[in-house]
Amino acid sequence: MNIVIIEDEKPAARLLTRELEKLGFTVQETLYSVGEAIPWFMQHEHPDLIFADIQLTDGLSLEIFEQVEIKSAIIFVTSFDHYAIKAFKLNSIDYLLKPIDPADLVGAINKYKAQQRNTTQTVQTLRQSIGGSSYAKRLMIKVGMQIKMVLVDEVVCFYREDRGVYISTVDGRSHLLEESSIEAVIKIVDPAKFYRVNRYQVVCIDYIEQIVQLSTSRLKLVMKNYTDEVIVSRERVSEFKMWLASN
Repeated sequence: MNIVIIEDEKPAARLLTRELEKLGFTVQETLYSVGEAIPWFMQHEHPDLIFADIQLTDGLSLEIFEQVEIKSAIIFVTSFDHYAIKAFKLNSIDYLLKPIDPADLVGAINKYKAQQRNTTQTVQTLRQSIGGSSYAKRLMIKVGMQIKMVLVDEVVCFYREDRGVYISTVDGRSHLLEESSIEAVIKIVDPAKFYRVNRYQVVCIDYIEQIVQLSTSRLKLVMKNYTDEVIVSRERVSEFKMWLASN
């Protein structure tokens, strides 16, 4: 099992590494900040498991998982008070309270082995638990020389075309967004309602009218008033089904 630690306190990182080594695990990498972690995950194969301190020197570790699509399971490490910990427990978030108790470490790893978690849902739930920022309710679109507003609830699909990002709305119209990338869109919309099915499209769960199983182990989605083909890429099918079931 490959493990990466995200921790800005070097003594704490070394202690966790030693405890993991006692259990027979090897730490692949230790990252000390949000700024260091984002490019690392963009350039390297993701591990099986990540231990991430929530509060780092340059921000929350949640920012990493919101900017990089990570498949790894996460065990959060925190010094938060018992009210926050209670919220984590209620939402089934794996966590370790500093200073780390070896018995708790073993328990968290066993929990990970028993049930690996969806990273997107975990980050979303944790954001809610610690009072994270709300998601966008309106979007700015370009109409000729004007900038207008569209309700996010009216968006059927976000899609990338040429060098722009567009929305298709429930009335069947398409509009060019102010946002310049799909990655930027993912950060501002509610992941309980929107899912990135492939590199170019993000769909809204409310407007999925039909799901067709293709022979290539992929899924085809029929969206309301959106005529372009929507295919869930093969590597996302399993997570997409989990997303549907949990929302």
